Formats: sequence, C-alpha cells, structure tokens
Amino acid sequence: MTLIADGHPFHYEMENLCRLFFPYESIRTVAQAPDGADGVAAYTGMRRDGDALTLTARFSAGGRSSEASRTVPAAALGREKECERILAVLLFGLLVRECGFRPQWGILTGVRPIKLLRRLSEEMGTQRAAERFRSGFLVSPEKIRLSLSTMENEKRILSLSRPDSYSLYVSIPFCPTRCSYCSFVSQSVGRAEKLIAPYVELLCRELSAAARVAKELSLRLESVYVGGGTPTTLSPEQLSALLGTIRERFDLTPCREFTVEAGRPDTVTPERLAALKRYGVTRISINPQTMNDEVLRRIGRKHTSAQTLEAFALARRAGFGNINMDLIAGLPGDSLESFRETVRRVLALGPESVTVHTLALKRSSRLNLSGEDFHPDPGAAAGMLDFAGENLFAAGYRPYYLYRQSRMVGNLENTGWAKPGYESYYNVYVMDETHTILACGAGAVTKVRDPGSDRLKRIFNFKYPYEYISRHEEMMTRKKQVKQEYDQFRK
Repeated sequence: MTLIADGHPFHYEMENLCRLFFPYESIRTVAQAPDGADGVAAYTGMRRDGDALTLTARFSAGGRSSEASRTVPAAALGREKECERILAVLLFGLLVRECGFRPQWGILTGVRPIKLLRRLSEEMGTQRAAERFRSGFLVSPEKIRLSLSTMENEKRILSLSRPDSYSLYVSIPFCPTRCSYCSFVSQSVGRAEKLIAPYVELLCRELSAAARVAKELSLRLESVYVGGGTPTTLSPEQLSALLGTIRERFDLTPCREFTVEAGRPDTVTPERLAALKRYGVTRISINPQTMNDEVLRRIGRKHTSAQTLEAFALARRAGFGNINMDLIAGLPGDSLESFRETVRRVLALGPESVTVHTLALKRSSRLNLSGEDFHPDPGAAAGMLDFAGENLFAAGYRPYYLYRQSRMVGNLENTGWAKPGYESYYNVYVMDETHTILACGAGAVTKVRDPGSDRLKRIFNFKYPYEYISRHEEMMTRKKQVKQEYDQFRK
C-alpha cells in the first residue's frame, strides 16, 4: 500500500490509521504519487490558498476512488494537532466506507486513551470530554463507557501519588520458552541458562545504586513491580537474593504494593512461593493466557491448563490473597466459544484481578516472522472482549487501567479488571506516567518525571542480557542521570 503525505508533517499518524485497515500490508509513505502508480493508495494533502486551508483525503483501490475534503481558516495552521485530527477524520471515513470495517476506537491510535480523556475532562468537564471522544475522535459508545468507567476507578490510586513519589520496576528477561506472540527481550532458559547467575548478581548491584539515588533525592516508594519475562524462572535462591536486596536497600515503609509476576504456571513451586512470601511480596500474577490446551500448544507455552489450576491452588495455600490472571483474546486457534470457556474457568477460581489483553502482532514475534498464514478476525476478538467485560462486571470486577499497543487485532485494547480494593497501583502509575519509574535490569527504561509538569526524561538500559552483563559499568553510570534530572527540576 502507498500512502501519499502531501504538504503536511502528519506522516506517522496517517500511517498508523492506514495500518488499522491494512494490518498485514507493507505501507510505503511518499511525498507524492509515483508515476504509473496503481494498487491500493491513500492520499492525504494540505494546501493553503490565501486565508483558507484545504485538507483532502483520497483512497483508491481496485480501479475505484473516493475523496473527502474540508476547508478551514488558514489560522488553523497554528493548531497543528487540530489539522492532524481533521485529516485523520477525513481519511478514516473513506477507509470505513471502502473496507466495511469501523474500528471502535475511531481515529485514536495512541497508547493511553484514558490519559487523554482525563486531560480533556479537566479542561472542559467530563460530559463534554465524552462528547469530544464521540464526535471529534469517532470513538464508539461502548469504548467511551469503558473509558469513563476506567477513568473513574483509577482516581483513588492517582490521588495517592505525591510530588516525591516513585515506583520501582525490576526486569527479569528469562522465560522457560518463548511464546509465539512475544516481542519482549526475553531469553529462553535453555539458551541463556549460563547468563542467569551473573545477571542476578549485577542486577542486585544496579538495584543498590538505584536505592542510593532514591535516598539522596528523598523519594517516596509507592510500588514495586518485578516483571519480565518470567521472574519465577529464577531459582528460589536467586529469588531470595534479588528480593532480599530490594528489602535491604529500599525504604519499603510507604510501599503500598509489591508485585512479582509468576507468569508461567510451570514455574510456580512451593519453594519459589515461599521465597516470595518470605520477602514480603503482596501480589502475584499467574497467567494462563488461555485455558485451551491446544491453543497453549500452538503458541508454545509448554504448560497445560491443569498446571494453571495447580499453580493457583499452590499460591492460595501459600497465603497469597491478591492474585492476578492474564488472558489474551485473538490467539491462534482460539474461538469465541473456547475463549468464553476460558473466562468461565478463570472466574470460577476467583482471582482478585483479571487482565484481558488483545493479541498484538509485533514485528519481532515468532508468529509474525514464521510466515504462518494467520490473520486473526477483529470481529471475533471484539466479541471475546465484550464477553469478558460483561462477565467480569457481573462478577464484581471493575476496569481500573487500560492501554493499547501497536498492531493490536482490531485496534482494540488491554484492560485490567479488579475487585474493589485489589487494583494494581503500579499498573495505574506506569500507564498514566504519574510519577518517576526507576527501572533496573535488561531492557528496562527509567522514566524521570518532572513533578511540576508532564515532562519525562527516559534513561534506557541495554536491551539484551549478554549486553547488560558485558557493558554493566557503562550502564551503571546512567543511573547518575536520575539525580541530574531532579536537580534540573528543582532549580
């Protein structure tokens, strides 16, 4: 597919919009139509004529062409975002008409729609903000209701954050096997076993350095999240070393939540659970993704639904009263009825929270690179999310955080549902970018937030475990940037 971006700088947004309708096509963006061009093409143009500005969208495919345009005062050039929005609305209308598919999030392609809704609500009130979502961004009534509910349910957690607050993220980039849909920088244990011991040792060093920075800046720790990968890939001894370092180095007195992802049920053992309990972990995540064994086999999970049930029972016996479970809608081989059965079986367990993801076909995933002819049905994925939402709500769960990813099936969303009082603080803070996130480990990204504004400074760790190990001293110096940024903020 060819995208022509003529006379405007909105290439990125127009490309993302086209990708909603043509997720499996390569999109080539050019400044003008090439000679003799044929096939599928979208034209977006902006032209000024005196005091008027004309925005035009055109779509051509199969010998047919349709066009829409709008003229606005040239003064609109000073409001770049508004010009971009109008052009997106014009193109969206043509694509809906020609493709017969209407994405429920309209022209919104960003990661954080709830953050946008809250900003609009603060500017113009909730009712007008909801109307702006409907008429200005073409969001469906169903997604507006979900957004409003999520925004309301996260208010309490957001209100607890202070200017000196921060959260800690710890990355464990190892898994028993790599799932077919995964794009994270995670290494299978079989290929990277020799790296784990030195990785944990150096990670503890980095955590100690991060703790010193937090103490020097008099920061207040709100939440800890150990994710991955699969943190419970580590042995009980390695987990003890890691969690012991966190407890010893950081002031956990104000900490409201300590989460460790025990994501793969086949890594959950009494010994590992005992280590988590011993060091004060308050919340864990056991992630089946699906309770269909054939789908699990197809995506390379290498565990069964029976192991999920066993892991959950072990966690309850170990005393964990705050357990999350992740599900994914749109997995290869999954059907609407199969997904419904997964939801029913998970609800029967009674976890305190359930996060319902939509499959995202990431470029680096095995599912995308394998050449497998897999084109998930957006309508089926939407039906899965609808069923999950209706049944979770009926069971007493409420949506409390929501985010989106690129290349998601149907341009849908990931939603965290929790029983009241069991919402994950970290999930809300990281998606809202409420306060600083100090991040340690391979692939981790520290986000230093200016307490007086929305400005963020990102500090990146090396992505791969072997790089993290071999260049550790170089990376450690980057932690000094955190204090430097705060010093600038406080001037």
